[in-house]
Amino acid sequence: MKRSGPLLTLLAGLLVALFMLSLNATTGEKPTSASVEESPATKASPSPTATRTTPPPSPGPSRSPVADADYAGRTDDDSAAVAVTLRDGRAIAYFCDGRDKESWLKGDVEDDGTMKLTGKNGSELTGALKQGKRIRGTVDIDGGHYAFTADKAVKPSGLYRATATVREAKIDGGWIVLKDGSQVGVLTRDGKPSPAPEIDPETGAVTVDGRQLTAEPVIP
Repeated sequence: MKRSGPLLTLLAGLLVALFMLSLNATTGEKPTSASVEESPATKASPSPTATRTTPPPSPGPSRSPVADADYAGRTDDDSAAVAVTLRDGRAIAYFCDGRDKESWLKGDVEDDGTMKLTGKNGSELTGALKQGKRIRGTVDIDGGHYAFTADKAVKPSGLYRATATVREAKIDGGWIVLKDGSQVGVLTRDGKPSPAPEIDPETGAVTVDGRQLTAEPVIP
């Protein structure tokens, strides 16, 4: 009895089994690691930086320029008179004792009503407007120090001046008309001071050495 038949059958089965195993090994898929890409939506976006804005500084209270007006009064010791005229932020003042001492002064007026006016030979007026009704201050002239109060003037009160040449002499006169109607003035002839003759407050007319002149209101 021959035994080669079963043996061949067994070998054929083994070959088939090896072929199938080899086929699975070559065609089988290796597991791939899934690469997870982060979507744009899931990416952390930087938080916007808060912009800090500094509010503009609040404007300070506005101040109006000092109103145009005239002021006239006397020194505290009643030895002299002072008049101040304000126009468009400028001031001109006159100090005189009605005999031989006088000074014309001028300068700017600050919006708060303070002023520092200067004149010849170092004379100086420092003052402040009080509620638009009066000027309170001091005048320094020829070594003297005079405190004064000049109230708001109503025409014909105020400050007047006349300049001319009379009989070949240069005339320069200044007058302060006070609210009670009294006058204080100094007239210089070629630089020599003397008491001034009175003017007509309504017209400004004045007679100097036989010649009629007109004293005009002073404007800075």
